[in-house]
Amino acid sequence: MMILGIETSCDECSVAVVDDGRNIISNIVASQIELHRPYKGVVPELASRKHTEWIIPVYREALAAAGVTLREVDGIAATNRPGLAGALLVGHSFAKSLAYASGKPFVGVDHIRAHLYAAHLERDIDYPYIGLLVSGGHTILCRVSSFDDVEVLGTTIDDACGEAFDKVAKHYGMGYPGGLAVDTLAARGNPEAFHFPNPSLHKGDHRYDVSYSGLKTAVINQLEQFRGTAGTGSLEDIAASFQKAAIDLLLSRLFRVVEDTGLKRIVAGGGVAANSLLRSTLADYKDVEVIFPSLKLCTDNGAMIAGIGYHYLTRGIQSPFSETVSARVQGFRKTYP
Repeated sequence: MMILGIETSCDECSVAVVDDGRNIISNIVASQIELHRPYKGVVPELASRKHTEWIIPVYREALAAAGVTLREVDGIAATNRPGLAGALLVGHSFAKSLAYASGKPFVGVDHIRAHLYAAHLERDIDYPYIGLLVSGGHTILCRVSSFDDVEVLGTTIDDACGEAFDKVAKHYGMGYPGGLAVDTLAARGNPEAFHFPNPSLHKGDHRYDVSYSGLKTAVINQLEQFRGTAGTGSLEDIAASFQKAAIDLLLSRLFRVVEDTGLKRIVAGGGVAANSLLRSTLADYKDVEVIFPSLKLCTDNGAMIAGIGYHYLTRGIQSPFSETVSARVQGFRKTYP
């Protein structure tokens, strides 16, 4: 079963063709990084306008790269949540129009579930496992029992992990995209040069939740001392120390989940899953299998949408053409033991 997947939840315009939920035939990603670089962050209105401009050329390129026509495609999947509403609407509406005009089955796909599925495109992975979803918009620790059965165990109570990276990078002028800029600078810095706080959540908060607002603020407030006092370390040291604190915080909650659930497999997804410190640290984590998707599948892409869309459509699960998009996370079970 060959599925066309469309992803426009943020600033990547991507269309892919995937066969049987696993075989990536084409995966075209048009990035808007240069468009948003002057603003050091994604501008929602600009993102949706660029998606409108790019969606048809990217769609045509994906079909051409796959060597197929729309007639040969068996179904169409598109991201319906969460993300930037205007950006989501472009890809979702285009997908529904294609499906309606061609008579193909259509299904809307959750962006978070798709990120957790990305690693399945490259290898067989048995359920259940611990899912680690870390990106610019989301930080989620979960138990994944099937492609569609995701139980949230912990999340951020304020900023997402990737969001903290982006804001620190923007404040210090490290570069854009922020996550890559921090990671690159950190490779040349001393992670022990600055000791930033590991937030302790208030009593009653869930033991797997994380908070990045306080850490982000502490790093940003370091700027005045950094600029005004000689010998306080380099920009590389700031990046390395912040990155270590941010990843240590995330891993402390992840290790709690491993201990409490007894699950011995972790599958990561999302843009921050490309972070070198996170990948290297977890690679040294003994007695637990840790699976990362390749770097090209960590960021937003149509292949993960088509891949998980296959499983819905083969089960006869379709979305009505009246379906619309949602900017918010929804539809997940939450457990607080």
